[in-house]
Amino acid sequence: MAPRSITIMLAIIITTGCNNLKNNNMAAETKDEAIDPGSTSGYAPVNGIKMYYEIHGDGAPLVLIHGGGSTINTSFGRILPMFAQRYKVIAVELQAHGHTSDREKPVSFEQDAEDVAGLLDYLKISKSHFLGFSNGGSTAMQIAIRHPEIVNKLIIISAVSKRDGLIPGFFEGMKNATLDNMPAPLKTAYLQITNDKDGLQKMHDKDRMRMLQFEDWNDGDLFSIKAPALLIAADKDVVTPQHTMEMAQKIPNASLMILPGIHGACIGEICTATPGSKMPELTVGIIEEFLAK
Repeated sequence: MAPRSITIMLAIIITTGCNNLKNNNMAAETKDEAIDPGSTSGYAPVNGIKMYYEIHGDGAPLVLIHGGGSTINTSFGRILPMFAQRYKVIAVELQAHGHTSDREKPVSFEQDAEDVAGLLDYLKISKSHFLGFSNGGSTAMQIAIRHPEIVNKLIIISAVSKRDGLIPGFFEGMKNATLDNMPAPLKTAYLQITNDKDGLQKMHDKDRMRMLQFEDWNDGDLFSIKAPALLIAADKDVVTPQHTMEMAQKIPNASLMILPGIHGACIGEICTATPGSKMPELTVGIIEEFLAK
């Protein structure tokens, strides 16, 4: 992969997103103009943070977990309305991301999993489907590992469980990543919510350190996932198709789908979406068929 391509993909996985976002309002319950009528949003006190969530639609619960550096809209703005036609979509924003507050601790997949589980307990939702993209996919797997009782089915898109699952050059590039490498629309998106430049820097640095300090998971963790799982990656992803295949072979009840494209294009993630592409609709259709089985 060419150096410029690696730089672009590093920026995407660190800070996935750049869409029209909402201004921050730290009230206990909010109503945003970007939220469809009948949907709700709010903040839950979870493990020392104020965790932002949105609920759209009715039906079986489906939790959406965004990528690193991203928000609900930047990861899922294209596909959330499709899912909301059939499911009760609970979309979350993780520690230090978007509307959600930070804590004096590093970000980690394990802590994010505990936070999402705590949010569902707050919302009195005992069991749900989970869809995670990129870092959110790793968080979703940790939820299935740590809290199997709350998981119905899993959709894991472009996630990793081992360092060698990422493209060659990823970690070398990550060592030199700075806020200047973050595409301007991504920075604008964060600041439209918080207007907090220090918060933007902290989010960037915490996501960078999460990846630099990432350690391989034990294969036993993947073997322990009992929920039916659909693993999705692109043929030119940040995550190698081989790694996604290996994870699918280790998760006992997993299916695998490799799609053409790059990181996030299959769901219309804002940095890699192709105007006019039908890929997001195709992906949603396959996911809904998986969930309906």
